[in-house]
Amino acid sequence: MSLVEVANRAGHEAHHVVHLGMQGWKDPEVMERVRRDGFILVTNNAVDFRRLYAREAIHAGLIILLPQVKPEIQRALLRAVFAHLGDRDDLINKVIEIGLDGEEVIVDEYDLPPFDVGVLRS
Repeated sequence: MSLVEVANRAGHEAHHVVHLGMQGWKDPEVMERVRRDGFILVTNNAVDFRRLYAREAIHAGLIILLPQVKPEIQRALLRAVFAHLGDRDDLINKVIEIGLDGEEVIVDEYDLPPFDVGVLRS
C-alpha cells in the first residue's frame, strides 16, 4: 500500500507526483503546482519545503514525515497524522511534522509562515 492509498482510505483525495506527471520536477516547480491547485503536500524533504512554504503568505498546509524511514513506517506515520487531525481538514498555513523518538510517535504542529502581529496594526 502506498501513502496515496493510505490517504484515500482515510477519505482524503491524494495523488503522487509521478501520477501527476511531475516526476523530476525541481522543488520550486512542485511548489508552484501545489500553490496553484491548493494541495496539501506530504514530503520528507523538510529542509527545502520548510524554506519554500515560509515564503508563502497563505498555503493549504504541509505534512513532513521525519525521519526518512521505510515505507511501512511512513504509512504508519501518515495514519498517525490523520489520527492527530481527527475531523479537522483545514490546515491553512499549518505544518505538521511527525516523527519518532525511539518507538514513540511525536507530532509537532505549527504555523508557517509564523503569525505576524504587525499585520494587525492600523
